Amino acid sequence: MLSSVILSWVTFSYGAAFICFILNWMLKKDTARTLGEIIVGISFVVHLAAIILRWIESYRIGIGHIPLTNFYESLIFFSLVITFIYLVLRFVFRYTFLGVFMIPLSVLTLAYASLSPDVDQSIRPLIPALQSNWLTVHVMTCFLSYASFAFSFVVAVIYLFKGKRKGGSLPNRETLDELIYRGILAGMPLLTIGIITGAFWAHFAWGSYWSWDPKETWSLITWIVYALFLHARLIRGWRGTRSAVLSIVGFFCVAFTFLGVNFVLSGLHSYL
Repeated sequence: MLSSVILSWVTFSYGAAFICFILNWMLKKDTARTLGEIIVGISFVVHLAAIILRWIESYRIGIGHIPLTNFYESLIFFSLVITFIYLVLRFVFRYTFLGVFMIPLSVLTLAYASLSPDVDQSIRPLIPALQSNWLTVHVMTCFLSYASFAFSFVVAVIYLFKGKRKGGSLPNRETLDELIYRGILAGMPLLTIGIITGAFWAHFAWGSYWSWDPKETWSLITWIVYALFLHARLIRGWRGTRSAVLSIVGFFCVAFTFLGVNFVLSGLHSYL
């Protein structure tokens, strides 16, 4: 498929942008950062166009469905959403420090999708369980929440890495702590909508709103961890290192929900 070939090249272009951000980090050259941002912007447009092309390709072969229905498609969409979140944070909120930290997530996710022999890139007919309009809303809201949590994870790692050092190109610890909170605050409603729409989808597909499938269970565990984060912050006044660590724990739950369940456990969501 042409779309898969294009996405393979997008992987390398994201990698080139990451190298630019590394050079900016090491040499303090704004030119390198600007070049990296231009490459990311162009790569994002091509990335989105390739996903749309895959959608068109599915109709050309007589299947015709939105490209959000298997493991490969979920990976390329997740990479797209991470890049989208980065671009919003960079050009709307002016956070210039995130490229060197967030773009590697896009690179690794897309590289795994494009280059791993274990990921099936073919377009296949939908199984009956996936033939529902609930699928689109469920998948999109879940991955938008995952990308928001990825942002909080990245900032939490930066927070712990920065320690008590002052100055440099990174924001101060108070700003980083607030960004961790905001990322989770944005992600929680999206994850909640994703779980609710997933329940309606499950009722449509299998006749039950909740079946304690491994991915359902881990989605709930992830939701509980982030709910505990918000409770600890708003009620108990948690700030700083404890919040950063809890954010990291939450994202490990996200990673296991998305990836670990597929490889370690089997269930109704095995095709994702």
